[in-house]
Amino acid sequence: MNTNPTQNDAAAIQAIAQELEQITGAEHLQVWDKIESLCQARIAQAAPSCKIACLLFPQTAAELADIVTCAHQNQWGMILAGSGSKLHWGGLIQSSPLTAHRSPLIAISTQRLNQLIDHAAGDLTVTVEAGMRFAELQALLAKANQFLAIDPSYPQQATIGGIVATADTGSFRQRYQGVRDMLLGISFVRADGNMAKAGGRVVKNVAGYDLMKLFTGSYGTLGMITQVTLRVYPLPEVSQTVILSGDSDAIAEATRVLLSSALTPAHADVISGSVMETLGLSLGMGLVVRFQSILPSVQEQMSRFAEVGRSLKLASASYTDGEDTQLWEQLQKHMTASPQSEQIICKIGIQPSSAISLLHELHQLSLSSWSAQIHSASGLGRFICPSDVSLSHLLKIREICQTNGGFLSILQAPTVLKQQIEVWGYAGNALSVMRSLKQQFDPHNLLNPGRFVGGI
Repeated sequence: MNTNPTQNDAAAIQAIAQELEQITGAEHLQVWDKIESLCQARIAQAAPSCKIACLLFPQTAAELADIVTCAHQNQWGMILAGSGSKLHWGGLIQSSPLTAHRSPLIAISTQRLNQLIDHAAGDLTVTVEAGMRFAELQALLAKANQFLAIDPSYPQQATIGGIVATADTGSFRQRYQGVRDMLLGISFVRADGNMAKAGGRVVKNVAGYDLMKLFTGSYGTLGMITQVTLRVYPLPEVSQTVILSGDSDAIAEATRVLLSSALTPAHADVISGSVMETLGLSLGMGLVVRFQSILPSVQEQMSRFAEVGRSLKLASASYTDGEDTQLWEQLQKHMTASPQSEQIICKIGIQPSSAISLLHELHQLSLSSWSAQIHSASGLGRFICPSDVSLSHLLKIREICQTNGGFLSILQAPTVLKQQIEVWGYAGNALSVMRSLKQQFDPHNLLNPGRFVGGI
């Protein structure tokens, strides 16, 4: 890992730090002489071949804009992060060949841009700075009996800006759709340091780019998010879950019946046998369905879905109250690895009707250990396997997904593996459009260079 500066870089790094210190003050700038914080460690993991001058913690959006303006004028590449909880996802950040003499990059964290700007409880909207942590926002909303309907990875550390940048929705997608569907407004700093915004508390159709959709899932390559306005929902009175398990064909039929019925689950995921085993349930595939509403509605929906399971001769397990919450926390923990883990974490997509057959094909590959979770309605999900899986197996799984109208993108993996494979695995006709957008928003390739699709 070559993130610490050499003697030859010392003068350049000192000059960069001195110039930026005039903007932030010494107390909000860490010179990159050694890794002292978790955020620094994750930045180093994301950019193993880069030399990094310093890590900055702007206190305001205006201060952030001044930092980016300075970096743009000097052609310094920038690593953009919130807490850094998902900075190890996606491609490895590279020193941009467009920057002058491949000078050291600077890292910028929005952790201290963490204020609640407005909570219009009656309008079911909330506006926060990008560095606010997800868990903190949920606690604030809970006081008004409301919540943000996403369940991202690393909920205690993840920031709202990082969640938007990685489009990390989770199983709530079944009922509430994705992050971009909850995003009502966004403010950001452009690559040249100018501040911009789009949308607001009420969405209006305007000419030009839909910036909220463009920035969702852009991995910090188009601009640095400073503030977002999101749609929130009333907290459900009751939450209960049922897991059906058994024959794969019967699970496929139960999923089809569920999605074509009048039932309204908040979550509905197909999970592999290894995940079922972790949850202490019978081997074989499972269908995990969560209902949230008022008590009579939940009881009625649980009863109807349990009858579907009985008619298909599937085993059934029910979870209520605290058991329900614990179950979903356990499932999320199992499908998320720590940034230091050697496990390989992939985001997969498949035609929803092919989800069961995908799990069956994965089983046929006879991998030593693997887990999968697929959201039934969207066909999106996670695939986890150990670091010793062969490159040929990964490429085979990607081929299976692509054959079924989907994809496999590697979020997390050892650096050596990421250097051997194109992590995003996308070569479709939208790549030229993405590169054109990158050219429009960041013509000098200063923002998180190399992290996104096609080396963007």
